[in-house]
Amino acid sequence: MALETMASTLAKLTTVVHDATTKHTATVIFLHGFGDSGAGWAPVGEQLSEYVPHVKFIFPNAPALPITANGGMRSPAWYDIKSLSTIQHEQDEQGLLRSRQQVMELVREEVDKNKIPANRIVLGGFSQGCVLSLLTALTSEYRFAGVTALSGYLPLHFKIMTMVSDANRKAPIFWGHGDADQVVKYKYGEQSVEFLKEHKYTVRFHTYPRMGHSACPQELGDLLSFFNEVIPEELPVMAKA
Repeated sequence: MALETMASTLAKLTTVVHDATTKHTATVIFLHGFGDSGAGWAPVGEQLSEYVPHVKFIFPNAPALPITANGGMRSPAWYDIKSLSTIQHEQDEQGLLRSRQQVMELVREEVDKNKIPANRIVLGGFSQGCVLSLLTALTSEYRFAGVTALSGYLPLHFKIMTMVSDANRKAPIFWGHGDADQVVKYKYGEQSVEFLKEHKYTVRFHTYPRMGHSACPQELGDLLSFFNEVIPEELPVMAKA
């Protein structure tokens, strides 16, 4: 399937934005989890911005979708959930690809309108947002600075390697997962990381003891270190005397 030929009539995602407080030279696009909104993660961007003032944080809002596992009730989600029992169940490929296109529009806006090179953009997310950010980054022709995958899993494992581009084969992937996660089980994260490493992706797997399906100060500190490494503040070039 040609991913970039999907109809461009999809609604533009609404976002919560925390602008850079100094010269804007890098962007983090971070996708929330199921049932949440961009506002749920915005305080994290505000907190981290103190240490990376050159970074703009974009927190998109997922649309409300009917969720099969919840009897068809609508909830903010990036794709439908067919079952909560295992990641091996039927996955909502159409929903994933639709949301991927919407996220890519945000990427293009940063690159084309705001003149931020793709290699100064980090794409990431938590839970469902992690799943979507992995799919988007691995199949994108843009070469990102890195990917942050928190408490999620690799989607469409049965075919994703037929969909990937070469652009992000060497992009560093920060993966954080709590070993007490009962929503997206820790073993799913382990299996996904193993799979990616087998296919020669660079994944840094961080385990957080006793952490459930959430984030913790240590993880956020590690995330900040990752940002400082892959999208460091660009020092002004000194004019020659």
